[in-house]
Amino acid sequence: MASSHHHHNPSVGEIPVPHGPETGDEAEGYPAGYPPARASDEERAIFSYLTHPDDIYTPEGVYWADLPLRERVAFVNKVQNAEAAAELKSIGRMMKKDPLSPVGWYFRNAILPGAGLGLEGYVLFSIGNLEPLFDATWNSCWSAHQTCSANWVAAVTYLEVIGIMAGQFFVGIIGDWVGRRWGLIQDATIMFVGLLMLTASWGLDVQGWVICYAWSLFFYGFGVGGEYPITATSSMENAVSAGKVSTRDDRMHRGRKVTTAFLMQGWGQLVNQALLIILLLIFHHGSGDPPYDMTAVQWTFRLSFAIPAVGTLWLVYYRAYKMPHASRQLAAAKAKNGVTGYDVSSLKMTFKHFGGRLLATAGTWFCNDVFFYGNKLFQSQFIAVITNHSKSVMVTWVWNMCNVIVSLAGYYLASLMIDNKLYGRKWMQQVGFFMCFLMFVIPAFNYGHYSSADGIHSFQAMYFLSSFFNQFGPNSVTFLVAGEVFPTPVRASAHGFSACIGKAGALLASVLYNYIDTQTKFYVVPWFGLIGMLLTFVFLPDTTGLDLKEQERRWAYLREGRGEDYHGIAVHPQHLSMWERFRGVGKTYDAEADLKAKIEDMRTEWTEKERMRAECESRGESTAHLEDDEFNDSVHHYFRRTTGLGGKGASDSEKNE
Repeated sequence: MASSHHHHNPSVGEIPVPHGPETGDEAEGYPAGYPPARASDEERAIFSYLTHPDDIYTPEGVYWADLPLRERVAFVNKVQNAEAAAELKSIGRMMKKDPLSPVGWYFRNAILPGAGLGLEGYVLFSIGNLEPLFDATWNSCWSAHQTCSANWVAAVTYLEVIGIMAGQFFVGIIGDWVGRRWGLIQDATIMFVGLLMLTASWGLDVQGWVICYAWSLFFYGFGVGGEYPITATSSMENAVSAGKVSTRDDRMHRGRKVTTAFLMQGWGQLVNQALLIILLLIFHHGSGDPPYDMTAVQWTFRLSFAIPAVGTLWLVYYRAYKMPHASRQLAAAKAKNGVTGYDVSSLKMTFKHFGGRLLATAGTWFCNDVFFYGNKLFQSQFIAVITNHSKSVMVTWVWNMCNVIVSLAGYYLASLMIDNKLYGRKWMQQVGFFMCFLMFVIPAFNYGHYSSADGIHSFQAMYFLSSFFNQFGPNSVTFLVAGEVFPTPVRASAHGFSACIGKAGALLASVLYNYIDTQTKFYVVPWFGLIGMLLTFVFLPDTTGLDLKEQERRWAYLREGRGEDYHGIAVHPQHLSMWERFRGVGKTYDAEADLKAKIEDMRTEWTEKERMRAECESRGESTAHLEDDEFNDSVHHYFRRTTGLGGKGASDSEKNE
């Protein structure tokens, strides 16, 4: 064969080989069998739209992460700008046809997927907001502990967090075992019942009510905890709900899809705070100042739980009857691997191949939740100085609302930037952790100045900045990557486990803060930012712009025990952690070798679909679910013409040689 090669110009769309530009006779100097059989010019022309999509490959066929820095920046900016312009034009066309259609689009694509997390943010934020109101109204119970046990008052927080942790862990497993749809319906149902329990919580005395209230929070918390893995995985996989494993929209906006659902948590907090202010003013004669009437407080807190119960009941209906395909991608993955229940084999392989990733997602979430809980350390101090130690809960609530608005700005900026290949997940999380570290460590070593009247405004600014960078950083990123960096069969389990370990950080903070003073708290908290940044740097891969289909493709090779035969972009150094690169995972990356392998993998997929189509037609069943794929007519024609001729996958050009 070597003698048949002649000098020729580089083929358009051909990926440059690692050793240099094409000269026309590269094969002559290679040992027999190396490199693997290359794609023919015909195959390159037919499959280029699948193997080299223009949002991640240059016209010359170079992957964006293989470009020199200046060219990489230019290419990424060009693609991003073109996509932004196309989206703006699309919005313009929508508004021309119907001015309110963008609102409807946002409702379907952000509010509905994130409704559960919005309710979670609403209720859990409400618990913290109501505590000072309960303290001011039933001081003998909540602070003096004369009519209530101190342990049961503390259990209100502990049981809530433990319930969330249990939900995150067990519903994550259920989501991978029974399915995403079941988890979605189950969570909404538990949250609805939990809200009814909170609304109707009662007791023969105040302590009896506290006990009932605490256990109601535990039950509700279980449903809330389940929302984390289920919402993250279903939002991520919703991008492929049409039956495709990956699309251009998924590659460019997968992070935005998940974070726009997640940021509903912030809207839930804002709505809760606004509603509590309105309800207290209504039932407390237009005033937010103490002393507080017990009846007014009862009406305020019970209605604040009853109102979202209505929305949660609707959510149960919507998930049960309007989301029939939520488990489609998981079902396809199980069918492909011949699994009917929980995929224990995949779980074991995840620990083997992705143990470092699990350390990153769980460890960084733990560090983040210590910060998230510690943020309130600022609030109590500057409010006391600014308001001259006001006892009104209304003052605290107004400042809370300001902080939520700042946080929402962080949520939205994270959503806009999280898919930018030049910044993306990893940089966003590292910068966010570092900024939170700075915002805590600066006042830690000069606490007297910053908590005095002279330094309080700087203290207040650091409080808002820590809130902003927590959302525009680890709080948004941890939620996304905890599912994204793992394969479909264990995605919910991995996310649930990471979230559970993360919530342990909140539990640690809530317990620890009861035994140390405020100055010591500021000494302790900042270092979790540095630890989180270090874990991100060493163990977290950057999946920004990485095709989910490539991750699943690599996983298929790993399941078959052929991990070293995978040469695609999922093992590109850009998409691996420092730990994975140190272990040599990226050494198998070879763009040219992968091109032919990718075409053969598509052939296998096409052959399986044709077999399934023939079986359905023979039984007189519909084949509609098999029609929606990424293969155009040229691909179908090529596979029909070449499959089974001269051995599997032999092309005409190969047989002629």
